[in-house]
Amino acid sequence: MNIQIQSVKFDADKKLVAFVEEKISKLNRFSEDILSADITLKLDKDKEHGNKVAVLKLDVAGDILVAERQCKSFEEAVDLSVDALRKQLSKYKAKV
Repeated sequence: MNIQIQSVKFDADKKLVAFVEEKISKLNRFSEDILSADITLKLDKDKEHGNKVAVLKLDVAGDILVAERQCKSFEEAVDLSVDALRKQLSKYKAKV
């Protein structure tokens, strides 16, 4: 699986990149049809709900699954997005 990570309005450190890659690579257990993953990490101005946003897009054999979460930390946002994508993958596999 090809994983691309993009950070907007900040520079992601190596620990964050490694964390994201580890979480995304675990999705391969749920489907072998995943071709690529595009992850966008960005800062938002809404401090009340958390200003860290993670947008995860999976290219799954002709379909695109997307999850976006906004939290107080990038790790939490990525965790919640991966959980949402895991549910979407199980629905996708049931449909196919």
